[in-house]
Amino acid sequence: MEKKRNIRTWIGDIVGILVCFFVFVIPFLFMLINSLKERREANKLSLALPSNVEWNNFIEVIQTNDYQIFNAFKNSILLTAGAVLLLVICSSMAGYVIQRRNDRPVKIASTIIMTGLMIPAAVLPTIWVMQTLHIYKTLPGMILVEVALQTPFTIMLYRGFMSTIPIELEEAAYIDGCTPSQVFRMIIFPLLKPVTSTVIILDAVTIFNDFTNPLYFFPGNENATVQVTLYNYMGQFSSAYNLLFADVLIITIPMLIIFLIFNNKIVDGMVAGSVKG
Repeated sequence: MEKKRNIRTWIGDIVGILVCFFVFVIPFLFMLINSLKERREANKLSLALPSNVEWNNFIEVIQTNDYQIFNAFKNSILLTAGAVLLLVICSSMAGYVIQRRNDRPVKIASTIIMTGLMIPAAVLPTIWVMQTLHIYKTLPGMILVEVALQTPFTIMLYRGFMSTIPIELEEAAYIDGCTPSQVFRMIIFPLLKPVTSTVIILDAVTIFNDFTNPLYFFPGNENATVQVTLYNYMGQFSSAYNLLFADVLIITIPMLIIFLIFNNKIVDGMVAGSVKG
């Protein structure tokens, strides 16, 4: 019986590796190979090796539109850093209150927040609100949009982790004369380090790789983010797939490296609170 179980486990591992290979590795190799081809050869969209390796494609991508990609990286980094900072501060406090309080107003607020996981953003009403507030096409406005979109998921993570923190720690702090803000700042928030690491990584990758929202709410060449630069190589009548794939690789590798380095922290933070000991 044990031998059969080991065989099934072994077969399951092989199947999982093959699935990951076809889902993740082959598309990456496809982009890498075609990014090294000349334009006509790359437009065939095949996995055939390039006849001549064109490293100049990456240089051309960097030089496109007067080095637009550097400004795009700056916009994406500022957008990601600002949104993640607000998400960590606001969602950690919200998750703390929702987990610790059980009254009717908090339950209603929790239901409304969790509904945000299922309801997509309404583009035109959001643009109207942003124009009314005079934050349309501005970086602060785009940061607020990303925060609004990621808040439900982030609060859910914090709320799940908060259930693993003994309430006796807070009670002891109150006895020692701490205020609620001091309890959260000095005791609770430092204990949230595992889930905060998860939140930072997941939200940073999601926001940095966002394409549609900056396209709608942060338009303009000077406001371009790294994902929007992909439009430079796609046109109505012609496309440069070699440059497109080179651009994809340039803007994907930084977040891919971060994701691989902190992969264990992501898993630990997401499963924390799912099982109570």
